[in-house]
Amino acid sequence: MIDVDVLVIGAGVTGSSIARELSRYEARVLVVDKASDVCEGTSKANSGIAHSGFDAKPGTNKAKYNVLGSKMMKALSEELDFSYRQNGSLVLAFDKDDIGKLEELKERGEENGVEGVVILSREEVLKMEPALSDNVVAALYAPTGGIVCPFGLTIAMAENAAVNGVEFSLDTEVIQISKKDSMFEVKTNKETYMAKALVNAAGVYADKFHNMLCDDKIKITARKGEYCLYDKKVGSTVNATIFQVPGAYGKGILVTPTVHGNLLIGPTADDIEDKEGVNTTAAGLSKVTSTGALSLKSVPSKSVITSFAGLRAHCDKGDFIVGESSVEGFFEAAGIESPGLTAAPAIGAEIANQVSKKLGLKAKENFVSRRKNIVNMATASNEVKKEMIEKNPLYANVICRCELVTEGEIVDSINRPLGARTLDGVKRRTRAGMGRCQAGFCSPKTVEILARELGVSETTITKHGEGSEFLSEHKSN
Repeated sequence: MIDVDVLVIGAGVTGSSIARELSRYEARVLVVDKASDVCEGTSKANSGIAHSGFDAKPGTNKAKYNVLGSKMMKALSEELDFSYRQNGSLVLAFDKDDIGKLEELKERGEENGVEGVVILSREEVLKMEPALSDNVVAALYAPTGGIVCPFGLTIAMAENAAVNGVEFSLDTEVIQISKKDSMFEVKTNKETYMAKALVNAAGVYADKFHNMLCDDKIKITARKGEYCLYDKKVGSTVNATIFQVPGAYGKGILVTPTVHGNLLIGPTADDIEDKEGVNTTAAGLSKVTSTGALSLKSVPSKSVITSFAGLRAHCDKGDFIVGESSVEGFFEAAGIESPGLTAAPAIGAEIANQVSKKLGLKAKENFVSRRKNIVNMATASNEVKKEMIEKNPLYANVICRCELVTEGEIVDSINRPLGARTLDGVKRRTRAGMGRCQAGFCSPKTVEILARELGVSETTITKHGEGSEFLSEHKSN
């Protein structure tokens, strides 16, 4: 058995945020995840919205941590060097009868502590966003709304945690947890761990671990959301994130730019039994485009470059579960659906604070608070490009033509803390394969680079872990 002070189940944005905050203390912290990389679940497939906080019901954990997380995001993005932009958000009303709903959202936002929320007239809205439908009659405007790179945020948190001493064990599935006196025994497919404190941040599987220890059972349903991602040439269709008033005109389909310059429309919301069910459907994607079309004068349907689906952890309790459970020493961040991405930094700080007090942890004197991201040669200044190429000629060799990602960037993504081990790992760290051709041209070269840098055969390189190998070795007689 391996002894640790704190074991965190889950390496998504919430688990990585908790790990980063725990790394401020003198403690042995371990994060386990059944996937081959951090950010493999809900955190890799969502809207990338930093919600301002006007939607959540006042007094709930959703409202509390949403607003706190929103206020933390800008400073955190500068500290950890991930993409974030405060572009504001609009909630559109298409009927005069819906203006009352906008007023309710405004009052809710003000009660939650959201700053600057106002209701705009039709003329003001269309002046701000000319591409919006002429059927708009008014809109709620929240200037503190933003957009963020979800995997950039998650990877930044995890990397910084690792630099500060947190251990990560990936491809590690938790099989059973139990309380042994004052310790938690955590059996995995690899090792058995004994932990003084246990943190459940397992996304759609958080109910599984909660119910192993707690008498008050919970149920988490996988709520699937399907999306369409559009080419960068139409990425400036809107500047703000565009929502619709729920009702006859739709239920939650948004239109938004991404921090990388694309346009994104989605998601749907369908409860499913399969907690791995991330397939897209004809019906779902049709709903995305038809409902999204209500917000715009014209949907650039010919510019779709990919579609995808993600799962949200919808808890039957109707709110985030944050803090120490009924079992002493067992802490939870469960049911973290939207606005969980925005709330994650605040939830991380809260859980780490509670755990540190419970265990009497001492703050580190040498905590490293800042982290530098991989240089993006596509957007770097000419001076930076020249400097990087002079240091390492690999930064002049473009591998991904769509996103202009160089070999130097890919090599950095592999060799940095918690570096990429899969093609998807490289993609999320560098954007190689995220462009128009969706990795059609750059995959073979990226596989080759991964194998070279890791010192393994190309036949062992996978897309996202065991079972997704690209190549097989044929041996002739």
